[in-house]
Amino acid sequence: MSVGEGLAAGYDAARARFLAAADAAGAVVQSHPFPDRGPSGEELAVDVAWLGPADAADVIGIVSGTHGVEGFAGSLCQSRWLEAHGRALLPDGTAVLLVHAINPYGFAWVRRVNEDNVDLNRNFADFDDPPANAGYDELAEALDPPSLSPEALAVADTALLEYAGAHGMDGVQAAVSGGQYHHPTGIFYGGSGPVRSHRLLRELVRTRLFDARRVVLLDLHTGLGERAEVELISHAVPGTPDYERAVAWWGDRVASNTAGDSVSADLAGQWMAAAEAWLAPIEVTSIALEWGTVDSITVLQALRADNWLHHHGNPTGPEADPIKADLRAAFAPDDPEWVAAVYACFTTVLDQTFAALA
Repeated sequence: MSVGEGLAAGYDAARARFLAAADAAGAVVQSHPFPDRGPSGEELAVDVAWLGPADAADVIGIVSGTHGVEGFAGSLCQSRWLEAHGRALLPDGTAVLLVHAINPYGFAWVRRVNEDNVDLNRNFADFDDPPANAGYDELAEALDPPSLSPEALAVADTALLEYAGAHGMDGVQAAVSGGQYHHPTGIFYGGSGPVRSHRLLRELVRTRLFDARRVVLLDLHTGLGERAEVELISHAVPGTPDYERAVAWWGDRVASNTAGDSVSADLAGQWMAAAEAWLAPIEVTSIALEWGTVDSITVLQALRADNWLHHHGNPTGPEADPIKADLRAAFAPDDPEWVAAVYACFTTVLDQTFAALA
């Protein structure tokens, strides 16, 4: 990929490129339209491409857009790989399942959450007994202020600083991003039941992966860590076969968020953990690729402003453009060097995966 290649201008352009690349590569494509529409009235859909033999023993599932706006980078990786490699790179008996924009609403509206304000990667919890998050409960008003006025933000930021003084920055991260189930208009909300993308993902696992001998899941994310650096996040605990297999395949960039070794907090309701349970006893090796963008304070401020826009402001009004620009910059920098680093890492991880399966 040339350093000059950037991210798509929007969801529509990213989707068109993915569909064209999948078609050119000879993939079998199925689209799942959503009833919601994008900001310009465009159709929203999850597009699924299968490349390789229908009866493949080994299947690699690559998902983009779990957190909508993060789909800009994930979509580019999927499309560019299809354009550059496609079927010619597949080892015998291996197929690749590419799920484009599993949260198309968030991608199109430049949001991290879905049409229900739900964080999809917190939506795979036990809703009969949802996880508690006392830290978020304490910070709820600071994270969902009714105004973005300097006075309101000063009060909110003071509450966050006081919490950090008492619990440390790791405590703030756990409280804010670990997942919460009691504040529907807040950030990192896990929902009250399975959302549309959750139900579709479960159906894709059931219909596309149940006959495999081995499954690999790669979920593409941005927004945590050092700029242009990647961490491969596993929810498995060090010392377990799943974790040690991931380290053997992908090396020392693997870290466990469950064990507290990762840039990510330990999360409630992760979709890959749920998929592994659905697929048991099939061997599943899963990892989230997390590329850093900007500092965590800037990310949190962008998320808070976007949350205010959709719950207290007007997402199609004049205040929307600067807020959306800040959010996109926090998760999808229009920086060709950053994009080149992301794609180079993605292809390395995929090559390592093919080699491990072979």
